[in-house]
Amino acid sequence: MSAGVPAIETRELTRRFGSFCAVDRVTFSVDAGEIFALLGRNGAGKTTVIKMLTTLLPPTSGIASIGGFDVASDAARVRRIIGYVPQALSADGELTGYENLLVFAKLYDVPRAQIRGRIVEALEFMDLAAFSRKLVKTYSGGMIRRLEIAQSTLHRPRVLFLDEPTVGLDPVARIAVWEMLEKLQALSGSAILLTTHYLEEAERLCGRVAIMNQGRIAAAGTPQSLKDAVGPQATFEDVFERYTAAGDEPRSAYEATSQTRDAAKRHG
Repeated sequence: MSAGVPAIETRELTRRFGSFCAVDRVTFSVDAGEIFALLGRNGAGKTTVIKMLTTLLPPTSGIASIGGFDVASDAARVRRIIGYVPQALSADGELTGYENLLVFAKLYDVPRAQIRGRIVEALEFMDLAAFSRKLVKTYSGGMIRRLEIAQSTLHRPRVLFLDEPTVGLDPVARIAVWEMLEKLQALSGSAILLTTHYLEEAERLCGRVAIMNQGRIAAAGTPQSLKDAVGPQATFEDVFERYTAAGDEPRSAYEATSQTRDAAKRHG
C-alpha cells in the first residue's frame, strides 16, 4: 500500500435495490493500521457497505477503493489484499481446525512452502494449537470465531473486514476475541473495519467510528469526540441513541434481524 493512500476510501457510495436505497451516498476513509467501526441499528446499511467493499456486491453509484484499488474495476486485486469474516459461519464443523486452515491457505494461494508454517503460527497466535486436530464442531463459539479470524488472515491481508465478530458470544469469549484483535492489529499493522452492536466493543477497539442511520452516516469521529458533542456527561449509549433515533424503526430490518439471530444461535 503506497504511503498516504487510505486503506479504505469511499465517496458518495450508494447501493439501491429497486426503489429502496440501502446505502445512501456514504463517504468515509480508514487509514492503514486503524481499527474503524460502522455502527447502527439493524437495517442501517452496515453489512451492505461491507459487501460492496469486499466486492461481493457492486455499487449502484459512487466510488470505493481498498489500498488504492477500485472495488468495481480492480475487484481481483482488491480480493488479494483483504480478509473477510462474515456473520455467516465460514468454518466447516466436519473438519479439524488444521484442515480448515489448510483449505483457506489453498484458496488464498499461500505459497506451498509456507503453508504449514503459517497454519501453525496462526493456531498458536489464536490460542488454538492444542485443539488443531479436533473437529471444529466440538469447538466453543469463541474458538470458532478465533479460527475464522485465523482463516481470513493466513495470506496476511492489508485490510480485514469483520461483520459482527462477537455476535452471540458470552462475555468471556467476547473479551478473548477483543484481545486477539488488538494483538493482531498491533503485530500486523492491518487496517480493520468491523460492524458491531456492542457499543463497548467499539469504544475499546476503535480509534474512530461512523454511526449509520437509514443508509446514511449520521455522525463520525472518535468515541470521545462524539460523546463530547452530545454533552459533558454523555455516554456512548447516549451518542448511539442521539444519532439513530430519527425515523424510529429501520425501513427494512427483516433480513438483518434474521442474520443476527441465526449467527447468535450458531455461536451461542
